[in-house]
Amino acid sequence: MNINHTARMLLATALMLTACEAEQEYSTWPCRFAYKNDIHVDATLASVMDYNSRGIFCLISESVFAGKKYLNFKNNLGDESQQPESAEEEEAKYILGLNNGIIVGFQTLNTEPNGGFVGYDAQCPNCVRRENNMLSPTYYVDVAFSGIGTCRKCHKRYDLNNNGIVLDGEEDDTGLQKYAASTTGPYGYISVGTKRY
Repeated sequence: MNINHTARMLLATALMLTACEAEQEYSTWPCRFAYKNDIHVDATLASVMDYNSRGIFCLISESVFAGKKYLNFKNNLGDESQQPESAEEEEAKYILGLNNGIIVGFQTLNTEPNGGFVGYDAQCPNCVRRENNMLSPTYYVDVAFSGIGTCRKCHKRYDLNNNGIVLDGEEDDTGLQKYAASTTGPYGYISVGTKRY
């Protein structure tokens, strides 16, 4: 093998590695959620787990009342519900993004892979970066009927139907942090996390 060929191979490998790093598909922010909706039969969550219900998104968060943990579901159609966590689920210790919130649903654009089912962190990544604070509840992204998420603090808008891209950002602004997400259907299984399960 000559030196020119070896140098070209090394350069090509370096470029491929750089491209992979630049286009990292999933966030490294912490997230771990797996839920059996065939057991809980939650209609609000089921509404976003249906492949035929594109454009419907659900905010999932966790709360504690009288020492008991609950999962809260709120979709962009205005439906809300709450389910108590089983002992097994409490033991699983869900991590719902940076600050207790993930958004899931089937997007209408960019439907590959996985049929377009996506999971996003509910924190505005631009506020997190700009203010160097990962835990402020004021960075929450609220979801509107249109499938647009809006940050409570900076009011930047994100298109949930198109990979969470920022719609009215400034230079160096980024879209929502995305997690690997999958579902087996409305009353089946849902998984959202920093890696594929």
